[in-house]
Amino acid sequence: MNPQVFREYDIRGVVGKDLDEDFVRRLARAMGVYWIERGVKRVSLGMDARLSSPGFKEILKEGISGSGIHVYDLGLVPTPVMYYSLFRLDLDGGIQVTGSHNPADNNGFKIALGKSTIYGGEILEIRRIMERGTAVEGAGSARSRDIMPEYIDDIVSRIGACPRRLKVVVDPGNGVAGEAAMAVCRRLGMDVTGICLEPDGTFPNHHPDPTTLEGIAMLRQEVLEKKADVGIGFDGDADRIGVVDSRGNPVYGDMITTILAKDILRRRPGEKIIGEVKCSRVFYDEVKKAGGVPIMARVGHSPMKARLHEENAALAGEMSGHIFFNDRWYGFDDAVYAAARLLEILSSAESPQAVFDALPRMYNTPEIRIDCPDDIKFRAVEEFAAHARKTADEYVDIDGVRFTQDGSWGLVRPSNTQPVIVLRFEASTPAQLEEIQRRTRSRLAEIIKGLSQAA
Repeated sequence: MNPQVFREYDIRGVVGKDLDEDFVRRLARAMGVYWIERGVKRVSLGMDARLSSPGFKEILKEGISGSGIHVYDLGLVPTPVMYYSLFRLDLDGGIQVTGSHNPADNNGFKIALGKSTIYGGEILEIRRIMERGTAVEGAGSARSRDIMPEYIDDIVSRIGACPRRLKVVVDPGNGVAGEAAMAVCRRLGMDVTGICLEPDGTFPNHHPDPTTLEGIAMLRQEVLEKKADVGIGFDGDADRIGVVDSRGNPVYGDMITTILAKDILRRRPGEKIIGEVKCSRVFYDEVKKAGGVPIMARVGHSPMKARLHEENAALAGEMSGHIFFNDRWYGFDDAVYAAARLLEILSSAESPQAVFDALPRMYNTPEIRIDCPDDIKFRAVEEFAAHARKTADEYVDIDGVRFTQDGSWGLVRPSNTQPVIVLRFEASTPAQLEEIQRRTRSRLAEIIKGLSQAA
């Protein structure tokens, strides 16, 4: 068993190498022990469109129900629908079989206890149970439950008919968002067309990650050809949103969150709004200007969700497109609901494009991912952080290191889901942006080379 599949927010690895049927059987038994010890009686089980997901789901269903837990099989659904089931079906936990935005040969498991996803030490506890090989026997049940219609109805009922009919393009990237996203857009009164709608775990058209330029290339082209008002992309399991404006410009999660926050703060001034270390300075400045209280937090959908509830904040958002609503929703990350809220705002504006244009202009990069083996990526970031403490004007080390030099800022942090180091940069001019990137990447390359040679 590869211990590196037990990551900070979930369990994830390469199918056939890290994850196979034997691994999933052991995981199912361990989940039975983990949940029974915590008084869990009823859970939901969903899956994404990856080729290995149906088989893994069936193994989990058999093993978990055999532990004495009652399982509600949701079928092929977005991860937010599994989260939704925790509230609407009054369940004690849930598990989603999903590789999220990772490559097609990956898969994984997002796990909930109570109404929240587990992370950190709780993930490691499941690993320890698997390593011990303990199990419990019981007479649980397994039944199918189609909750998708209720989920769609709930979103639409909270938004209502939008003031204006917009031309919208939807791209779920052959993941699982298509059905829900198209239905919600139509019922909100949008003129909506979709691309890459059919769930296909080979992801034949493009990688399902709307936070990358490659991941939104087809969406951008369709928006420009159709002269659409907005394009909305989703990752493979629909808990991350990406947006393209009418000019074909990408709008990343931090700017989407800024637009949503300004709308909330018009109605509820003084609310706390949470961003993370990758978010633009624009996010923090605009939230403050709109009368809100901006909070910087560490990256990750599970800790972000926990922080949202800890602070009783109205909204939280990540650069990666995870957006969490306590305002008019249940507090979990949901890209389909985020899309509905964005359409509500855009359709109320005199010009949808003006909503995007109103954001202050900075020059920044998307997330940049530098390949780095799991066994050295954390040490590499630690060494860079030590360098930044000596050379930067300011730095924040709550998650990797965010540092400021001459008014520009950069971020270097280890990914908790992939063997990469994540970078992001922002500056007032293109020249400044290029310079901080050059210096950072050069120093980081030296560190990675040194650690690789020493390994």
